Amino acid sequence: MILYFTGTGNSAYVAHAIAKETGDKVLSLNEMMKKGSKEKIISELPLVVVVPTYAWRVPRVVSDLIRQIHFNGNPKVYFVLTCGDSIGAAEKYVKKLCAEKELQFMGCAEVVMPENYIAVFAAPEKDEAYEIIRKSESVISDISKKIKEEVSFTSPRIKFRSKISSGIVNNLFYRFIVKAKGFYVTDSCNSCGYCVRSCPLNNIQLEDKKPVWGKDCTHCMACICGCPIKAIEYGKNSKSKVRYQCPNYPMKEN
Repeated sequence: MILYFTGTGNSAYVAHAIAKETGDKVLSLNEMMKKGSKEKIISELPLVVVVPTYAWRVPRVVSDLIRQIHFNGNPKVYFVLTCGDSIGAAEKYVKKLCAEKELQFMGCAEVVMPENYIAVFAAPEKDEAYEIIRKSESVISDISKKIKEEVSFTSPRIKFRSKISSGIVNNLFYRFIVKAKGFYVTDSCNSCGYCVRSCPLNNIQLEDKKPVWGKDCTHCMACICGCPIKAIEYGKNSKSKVRYQCPNYPMKEN
C-alpha cells in the first residue's frame, strides 16, 4: 500500500509513479484527514509513505496520523520524501516513528521536486518545473525498483547542518511560522469554494461567501496554490509569485 500526503501534487505524482512501477494500490492521507478517518490499513506488500518535507522532516500532521492508524500485514515500510532542496536528517525521525509503530524501517529516500512553499520561497516557472520533474524520473524509477525487490534504501551520511535543520530549525518553524493568520483573500474571490474543499484539515470555511481560516493549518499551500483565480495571498510574501501545482499531477476537486 502506498500512502501519500500532498499539498500541490508533488507527492501525489511520485506516489502514483511508484504505484505504476510496483503495481501497488494508492491511498490518500489527505482524504483520511479530511474525513477524520483512522481506519485499519492492511497491506500484503511493504508500506510506502510518500510525503513532502516540511522544514527537513515529515509533516507533523502525517506523523500524528500514522501514530493513530493500526497497520496489519507486511511490517516493512519505506519513506519517500519530496523536497525542494534536501530532506536533512528526516530519516532519524521517521526511523523513530517506525520503532514506535513496531514497523520494519526500510529506509528514507529523497526526491527533489519543484518548490511550492510560496509563503517563504519562490516557485519555479512552468518550464523550469517540468525540467525538475524530468530529472526526478530516474530517481523515482530507482526507488521503485528497490521497493519492488524489497531492498533497503541506502542511508546517507547525516551532516551536522542537517541535524540542526531537522531539529532546532524544525521546532522554530512550527512555533513561529506555521500559522494561518497570514492568509487572506482579495476582492477577486468568486466564492468558488475550492480552498474549502482542498484543505485536508478542514481549516477553511466560507463566511459571507468568503474564505476564513481557522487555527488548524499545516502550511501545505493547497489553498493558495490551487485557487483558480489566484485570489489568495499570504501576507506580502506571496505577491506576484508563481502559484505552483505539479503539472504532471494537478490537484483535483474533491
